Amino acid sequence: MEKGKTASGGIKKLSLSASIRKRQQEGWFPVISEIKVRSDKEGDLLGRRDPVELAREMVRCPVAGISVVTEPEHFGGSMGLLRSVAAAVGLPVLHKDFITSERRIEESAAFGASAILLIAAMLGTEQLARLIEAAKNCGLETLVEAHTLTEVRRIEDLGFDLMGINNRDITVYETDDDDVARTEDLARFCGQGRPLISESSINTAEEVRRAGRSGADAVLIGTAVLKAEPMSELLGELVSVGWPP
Repeated sequence: MEKGKTASGGIKKLSLSASIRKRQQEGWFPVISEIKVRSDKEGDLLGRRDPVELAREMVRCPVAGISVVTEPEHFGGSMGLLRSVAAAVGLPVLHKDFITSERRIEESAAFGASAILLIAAMLGTEQLARLIEAAKNCGLETLVEAHTLTEVRRIEDLGFDLMGINNRDITVYETDDDDVARTEDLARFCGQGRPLISESSINTAEEVRRAGRSGADAVLIGTAVLKAEPMSELLGELVSVGWPP
């Protein structure tokens, strides 16, 4: 196979881990910007805008990647949305959903994802280990997300690629009001061998700075970016926190 090409002939994207490190080396704070149709807490987030065009606008800023939420009932997503966004952008795409089976991981790869989210609160340790291995076999990185110290301790010895701290509780579909203090509390318990991502409930450059100074290598931000006017201005402020923060 020609170097830099995928099996289907397309240009191979950087991994999400590599893209995060690249942005750090360039002096930007790594931001993963998210495409999410709606949420139970905030309602409609697109406002009749084309999500693919939004993703293209996001990658005009020096973000590290794009997250796509495909869960349909609470977040209004679809696998078609994943396919469309992944085909439209040249950065790694993280597939966010309640993934519990090897079949869903195979679909993630087929639809263009570079990485998948696995949620510790919803998966047993043996199941997590099995899904991490399945993702590796499909050429996907795994972002394993925790919300409590108990979850951090339970997953710390598993062989996943990126560690996530969700500042909100996904088991109530992120309708709670926690903030970046969750990352500040838990980051010191996370190992140093893989990128640490602070997820959700981040709205400002100061909160990005707080996450970074507590140990986060990147932030994942959805609602605040989608609600910003203009979106590119907020993204510019967030990445301009710089590295190191």
